Amino acid sequence: MGKKIDVLKHELVPEHIILSDKDAKEVLKKYNVSIDQLPRIFDTDPVVRAIGAKPGQIIKIIRRSPTAKKSIAYRVVIESAKSILNENLGEE
Repeated sequence: MGKKIDVLKHELVPEHIILSDKDAKEVLKKYNVSIDQLPRIFDTDPVVRAIGAKPGQIIKIIRRSPTAKKSIAYRVVIESAKSILNENLGEE
């Protein structure tokens, strides 16, 4: 088996932060959206797994660029079909 790579340290992977429940509510209120209106990210995404985010949590993604300085996006973690299948099979 090959060497494991820490996806969080890769230069092309932006910073991902799990929002607290309080911060998540503030973001939804600030942008006047419901959690169902946020873009989604699967719980099987390598970064989501690396930071330990669970379905229903909101992740703040901070991208840095020379022109925009920084861009912030939000994603809600959802359960993938693979996760549901593994759960039903008793696997992790």
